[in-house]
Amino acid sequence: MLYDAIIIGGGACGLMCAAQAGLLGKRVLLLEKNDKVGAKILISGGGRCNFTNTGTSLENFVSDNPHFLNTAFSLWTVEDTIDFFRNFGQIEGEEKTLGQLFPRSNKAKDIVHVFTKLLYETGQDIWLNTEAKSVVKEGDTYVLTAIRDGREQKLQTRKLVFASGGLPVAKLGASDFALRIAKQFGLSVIPTAPALVPLTITGKDERWYAELAGNTIFSRVYNDRISFEENILFTHWGLSGPAILQISSYWRPGENFFINLLPHADIGDLIKNERIIGGKRTIGQLLQPYFSKKIVDSLGKYLPIHLKIASLSKSDALLIAETVHKFKVKPAGDKGYDKAEVMRGGIATTELDPRTLESKKNKGLYFGGEAVDITGWLGGYNFQWAWASGFLIAQDL
Repeated sequence: MLYDAIIIGGGACGLMCAAQAGLLGKRVLLLEKNDKVGAKILISGGGRCNFTNTGTSLENFVSDNPHFLNTAFSLWTVEDTIDFFRNFGQIEGEEKTLGQLFPRSNKAKDIVHVFTKLLYETGQDIWLNTEAKSVVKEGDTYVLTAIRDGREQKLQTRKLVFASGGLPVAKLGASDFALRIAKQFGLSVIPTAPALVPLTITGKDERWYAELAGNTIFSRVYNDRISFEENILFTHWGLSGPAILQISSYWRPGENFFINLLPHADIGDLIKNERIIGGKRTIGQLLQPYFSKKIVDSLGKYLPIHLKIASLSKSDALLIAETVHKFKVKPAGDKGYDKAEVMRGGIATTELDPRTLESKKNKGLYFGGEAVDITGWLGGYNFQWAWASGFLIAQDL
């Protein structure tokens, strides 16, 4: 069988690419390492799949060149994503917090079903349990060696699409295959690291975090580049929760960041107002409306929570304000790729045509999705990039 293209990876980008190619009357072969397509889609959002975000913009992405996305997001918009799932799967998006869209059914499998149905209807071939191992170029064709059900297969194609993702979640088949092939064919790769990942704490404060394990606080987490207002979650080994996952994409080893534990009130004003009425309450009592008793008690490690406000010195008041609004965190590291939502870094955007995602140096070689140096925030942005990149590539196959 002569295919218009071979697509490596049956995740979000690969499925969209194959589906769009089919709608254009093209015939592709989709290779997937797992025994089913869309494995990462199925576990996303706790099985609910936050499939896009209504507020998508360039500011929601980490990249050496975020403006690369201008073309992709002009050719495939959030509205295109919404219309695609509505038209081909009768899926209506339901907006939760911060522009996040989920299927109204809250079932990620409904998203995957849209693609499997389309691929079947347009006659695309899917090989499951098939792992791509190597690629060489012979003349104007690419020869792909793959292992299918334990047997080696040699496949030839003029157009080869890498939608094989990045390094997170190895148990779902994650690998650096796309990055290795990119380097083999002379493409630059921006250094990679886990992103949207929990952060670990060691040293003198480690026990304090562990004692608060399971507690959440709505906070503003920030550094000199970015800030996020969402929940943080204390764990036995450090910090997690949406705000921490977000800041992790901007954090680098050795750096600090800060947590405003009370982002919608000013502790200085609260102290001042309490002094006006006599200052008989303690700092702990002043904080009780805003935090759980467990958290207030734990802050006694850093604050004079049993001291009456009338007795506070200026230095005490300054310490309280610094601790509450500028709690300093210096992570020891992160929880690695197995706990990361995505990978930061990847194939340099300067190596790819922004309209087609074809390698500028290698005609017929395409890279999309997570393998490219485009990393979205938490909240559906990475899916929007995956759908857009799959669409772009399909138009050129």
